[in-house]
Amino acid sequence: MSQAPIGIFDSGVGGLSILKTIQQHLPNENLLYFADSKYAPYGQLDETTLKQRCLFIADFFVKRKAKAMVIACNTATALMAEWLRTEYDIPIIAIEPAIKPAAAMTKTNRIGVFATQHTLNSERYRSLLERFTADKEVYESACLGFVEQVEKGELDTLKTISLIEKNLLPMLDQNIDTLVLGCTHYPFLSDSIQTVAGKQALTIVDNADAVCLQLIRVLAELQLLNLKLHQANYYFNSAELEDDNQVMSNLLGYTIKIFSLEK
Repeated sequence: MSQAPIGIFDSGVGGLSILKTIQQHLPNENLLYFADSKYAPYGQLDETTLKQRCLFIADFFVKRKAKAMVIACNTATALMAEWLRTEYDIPIIAIEPAIKPAAAMTKTNRIGVFATQHTLNSERYRSLLERFTADKEVYESACLGFVEQVEKGELDTLKTISLIEKNLLPMLDQNIDTLVLGCTHYPFLSDSIQTVAGKQALTIVDNADAVCLQLIRVLAELQLLNLKLHQANYYFNSAELEDDNQVMSNLLGYTIKIFSLEK
């Protein structure tokens, strides 16, 4: 069972930012990645449709005997993680915006949060704010269009820079010094975000390392860490897009083959 794969899913290509971190820390693990690009962004889905997608993907992983599942999506975590844990008996590692470390890092006590509207509206997110930012000012943006730009692989085009300016500059005017990326697509825009910030000091925080550490803890407790050599990773996408292979390969930094799974 320790050699069984780990299933990782997101509304699209964003969860590759989590997969890359898992590969760095757990190079022996075999991974299944499911990009649900046909339904991206999850932040604009109604809860019924989102539940159907999460069920379909979880079943997909279980049928392929995944030993654990990583929800590499803040929206799916915020709305579906606890419910999924009642439906499946495999370990489920979820993700949440890095509010706690951001609160510890800020020197101006002013924090920016980029996330989807579903995440910003969720009880899980609001609980994080209540616990860790009582003495901080928090500025939020739903960042409409960010996910779509990353899905197209347009990380630094004029349109992408313009979208970042629209969402970031008002926060910088409020003297934020720390920015939480509360969607796994957004770390791929980190360089462009820093370009827009320019000389204004800005610390960007995401949660990839925290997710990976939790995954390691869970697998170790269950004696499921793969101590043998890595065998293979497999990549799936629900959308039939000609440029998916190129976009996902570019984001990972190496060439992959994607299996289309339309449903």
